[in-house]
Order: sequence, then structure tokens, then C-alpha cells
Amino acid sequence: MAAEPAGSELGHVLVIVPTYNEAPTIEKAIGRVRMAAPHADILVVDDGSPDGTGSIVTEIGRTDERVHLLARAGKQGLGSAYIAGFNWGLERRYDVLVEMDADGSHQPEQLPDLLSALSDADLVIGSRYIRGGAVVNWPRRRELLSRTANRYVNTVLGMGVSDATGGFRAFRARTVEEIGLESVRSQGYCFQVDVTWRTIRAGLRVVEQPITFVEREEGQSKMSGVVVREALVQVTRWGMRHRWSQMRGLWRKR
Repeated sequence: MAAEPAGSELGHVLVIVPTYNEAPTIEKAIGRVRMAAPHADILVVDDGSPDGTGSIVTEIGRTDERVHLLARAGKQGLGSAYIAGFNWGLERRYDVLVEMDADGSHQPEQLPDLLSALSDADLVIGSRYIRGGAVVNWPRRRELLSRTANRYVNTVLGMGVSDATGGFRAFRARTVEEIGLESVRSQGYCFQVDVTWRTIRAGLRVVEQPITFVEREEGQSKMSGVVVREALVQVTRWGMRHRWSQMRGLWRKR
């Protein structure tokens, strides 16, 4: 008898892929996910890409019932796209919700490893910065910025997560329900830190699974200085509130 696909024992899996102008990469990304996790469904959340990304996904969906498109009017941001995708999946009672980029930086072939790790976790983060993880072809400056940002996040929030900004991750649906999406407003790096922080504060188990992150070969990165500054300011605010709460708790005990 053939072995069960990795992650199939977890229930119905939805891979959420946010896109904006990913026409050169989206068809290949979908194909790789379908090969790596044939039991999973794919939801592409497209923010009105002028390059026709949504039309490509619609055409694929005509012959593959596991491929879905959530079309949105205009560019609304990464965090907003994931929240829309999470809500779409929760409404349809998926058991596992996965975040994955369409640009090839996240390797779909590593998806079964994330899903396997979820059997003993509430959130699995594909980590570039633990033993076994790697970054390939990223400019040194960007890798240094990413590593420094993660060290800062851990210093300020004390989460104990090596790659809190990583965007290749798998959630149990009940985790997403518990952390409360209705109050999440953050974007980009900040969105990933936000949901990780909420998961930890809810007392849920976060596990890091090593991945190889590969710099995109086509298209342009959506990361900008504005997004990085937002993350820096917001994490600092969270950290100050967290430390103040800790200090108040100590004073009350005294």
C-alpha cells in the first residue's frame, strides 16, 4: 500500500499564496505545490495584478479543482492578503493553513517537512536561521538586515524564535482562530512577527523547521524601506508595552 502523503493525517490543507504581478512565476509555483503536496488545495490571493496573474490562475483552475483564486481590487498589502486568505479557509473549514510566496524563494518541495512538523505544533515556521536552514543568492546586505531584524525582535520581545520574520509557515486552523485576526493591522515583516507573537502569548506551541530560502530569479521584490521601518517602530512599541506589563507585575508582587 502506498504511504500517505506528508500532512494528510492533519486534515484538509490550504496553501495561501499572495500575489501582485507574479505572472512569470505563478504557474510554476502552483505546479510545484501540486507535485509536493497533491492532497493540498491552493488559494491565490491576487491584488488586482495588472500583469494578468489572476487570469493565469483562473485558467489553471478551470482544469484543476484544487486551485482557487481570491481576486481583490488593488494592492492592499501582504498582511491584508493573508488575513483574507485565512478567513476564506476558515469559512470552508480547512484544518491547516499554509503561507507561501509565489516567487520561488520558498521551496514547495519542503512543504511536506513543514506539515510533518505540525503534528507536534500549533505553528511551524520555515526557518532560515536554525541549524540546517540556509539562504541562497541573497545579497549580503539584505541577509544582514534580515538577521539583524530577527535578533532585534528576540531582544525586544523575548520570543525565542530564530526567524520570526520568515513567511513560509503552517498553522493549524484552530491557532488562527485563537489568536484573533480581527485586530491585526500589520504588514510585511511586521505581520509575520505579529502573528508569531500572538501565538506565543496565547500559550501555543511554535516550532521552527529548517528551510532553504532562495532569492527570486524573476520579478521584483515587494519589500521596501517603508515596510522595514513599520516593523521596527511597531516591534519597539510592542516591546515597550511588554516590558511595562512585566514591570507592573513585579511591582504588584512587591
